[in-house]
Amino acid sequence: MNTKNITKRHGLSIGIERTDSHFFLTMKAVGKLTHEDYEVITPMIDSALASVDFPQVKMLIDGTEMDDWEARAAWDDFKLGLKHGKEFDQVAIYGNKNWQEKVAKIGSWFIAGEVKFFEHCEDALQWLGEGVVE
Repeated sequence: MNTKNITKRHGLSIGIERTDSHFFLTMKAVGKLTHEDYEVITPMIDSALASVDFPQVKMLIDGTEMDDWEARAAWDDFKLGLKHGKEFDQVAIYGNKNWQEKVAKIGSWFIAGEVKFFEHCEDALQWLGEGVVE
C-alpha cells in the first residue's frame, strides 16, 4: 500500500446557537489542526460575537478525534482566546488524551470564565447546564 497518497482528515467544525446575548458554541477538532483551519473558523466566531454588545458564551469543544496542532495553529488558538476570552463564561473540553487536560489548564489563563476538561461529553454538557444529548 502506498501511504504517500493517503489524505488525513483534519479541521474544525463549529455550531453556533444564540438566544439574545447568550451563545452556545460547539467545536469539534479532527486530526492535526492547521493555520488554515483557523483562517476559516476565526472569522465565523468573530462575526457571530460582533453582532452583540456583551456576548455571554458557553463553549463545548470535542477533542476526541484531535491528534495534534501545528505550532502556528496553536498560536492562532492563543490569539483567539486573547481576543474573545472575556466573553466566555464556561468552556468545557472533552477528550481522550492526557495532553488535552494540560491544554485546558493553560487555556484557563486566557479566558475570563471557567475552563474544565472532561472525559465524557455528558459530563461536560451537564456542567455547562445544557442537559444531556441523547
